[in-house]
Amino acid sequence: MDYATSDPGPRRRRPLISTADNGLKIVITGGFGVGKTTMVRSVSEIRPLNTEETMSQAGESVDDLDGVRAKTSTTVAFDFGRISLDDRNILYLFGAPGQERFWFLWDRLFAGTLGAVVLVDTRRLADSWYAIDRLEHHGTPFVVACNDFGGPKHTEEQVRKALDLSAGVPLIDCDARSRNSCKAVLIALVQHLSDLSAAQETTAP
Repeated sequence: MDYATSDPGPRRRRPLISTADNGLKIVITGGFGVGKTTMVRSVSEIRPLNTEETMSQAGESVDDLDGVRAKTSTTVAFDFGRISLDDRNILYLFGAPGQERFWFLWDRLFAGTLGAVVLVDTRRLADSWYAIDRLEHHGTPFVVACNDFGGPKHTEEQVRKALDLSAGVPLIDCDARSRNSCKAVLIALVQHLSDLSAAQETTAP
């Protein structure tokens, strides 16, 4: 499902920072229709680049629309947004396409990634298995964010069991329409990366 950001104010336009020398890449991934485009749109400081196309009848035979019948557009390559952390550090956000027929793009999107957010719809948890599998295959750290679609509530234990998540993977509730909620997810990811780095330094010979 795709919906507008809850931030009613005008999109803050910031000039490109010519002195920035440290680009940090994060990928937002997950199943079809979980809100990846909405999340990038909500949190990006610039008008995000997206490759959304109107869904056609031709795609009905290859795209699983179960649970997302109201969806009218879909990402066919990736979404792109940006957050300036300071004068020399920029966070680049890439939203991965959700349909199975575009999964071949994921390996390239994951290249050089600092970490990832796996966005899930708890009504369709099985749709997130592939994203988690590919991130684990690449050794990419990630957090899991449950986007609120207003469905039945699940306990953390139920979601972890369904997704076979280890205790070390952060699990967060979020609303992809809310800028503050999306920022909290990104902060949780950065904290997770910091914790992993600290743990590696502690165990290093």
